[in-house]
Amino acid sequence: MNTPVKRWQSLLLWGGLTLAVVAVHLLGRAGLVSGYLLQILQLIGINIMLTASLNLVNGYLGEFAIGHAGFMAVGAYVSALFTVKWHLPFPLALLAGAVAAGFFAWLVGIPAFTTFGDYLAIITLGFNMIVVNLINNIDYLGGPRGLPGLPRATNLLWVYALTALSLLVLRNLVRSNYGRLWVAIRESDIAAELMGAEVRRLKLLALVIAGTIAGAAGALWGHLLQYIHPRSFDYIKSTEMLVMVYLGGMGSLAGSVLGATLYTALMEMLRGLKEWRPVVGPLILILIMLRMPRGLMGLRPPDLGRLLRPRREKGVAT
Repeated sequence: MNTPVKRWQSLLLWGGLTLAVVAVHLLGRAGLVSGYLLQILQLIGINIMLTASLNLVNGYLGEFAIGHAGFMAVGAYVSALFTVKWHLPFPLALLAGAVAAGFFAWLVGIPAFTTFGDYLAIITLGFNMIVVNLINNIDYLGGPRGLPGLPRATNLLWVYALTALSLLVLRNLVRSNYGRLWVAIRESDIAAELMGAEVRRLKLLALVIAGTIAGAAGALWGHLLQYIHPRSFDYIKSTEMLVMVYLGGMGSLAGSVLGATLYTALMEMLRGLKEWRPVVGPLILILIMLRMPRGLMGLRPPDLGRLLRPRREKGVAT
């Protein structure tokens, strides 16, 4: 199939999906679609942003970041400051939250990428814990009481637009020279450096992009629920992101979409478990590591042509 045909198929897909989202949004405003369903769809979109951004670092770059919720927290609280404390418009708050999270990702990446090994995992986890504890002790941000009163600025159109933009940006990046260099670093950062790649700068770029998208997702999440709390961004939230990444498949944007959608829907169906519900995420992660280490999209699909062709009998020519 040639490239123009693929391009038209992609345009038709995005066009149809956009029309469907706009229709659901308008039906929701008319009261014909329940607010609960709209909220679930928005949570799926936000989780896709978080999963795809983390997959850029853990999947394509081959590093291991486990404190991604820290960047989400920065985006949520910075945007909340703009709307709740300073009464500025939501688009400006959203932009500020994304930029602040990207800036903190840059700060985290500077010491993390001066060394090799699993130091990024330790540093990002430490960053996540520092952010949560700092917010917990700053009364201006609500402290341990949390910060209520966020305006309901997030809607399905905002979530869809930013989710689509994030996926398009990430897709173009992983298909560009940057993406090829990230994969080369994943396979062997020493060999990539010997070939002339600026390994540290490329790693830092991937982490900043991932942090920026996570910050935007945090801003959307906070202005959807209209209440944020430090405990909402602890290591459990980071673990949920890891579950969605590994469930869908490492190094696969389509897997990120699938993993985030399935996990979000599953968590809603299991809401009746109450205090046992947080146990499900780590359990799923363990099962994935044992049974499907490459995730759902990491498995090669069956060859349907081979399955539909009749089997040859031994000794019989066909």
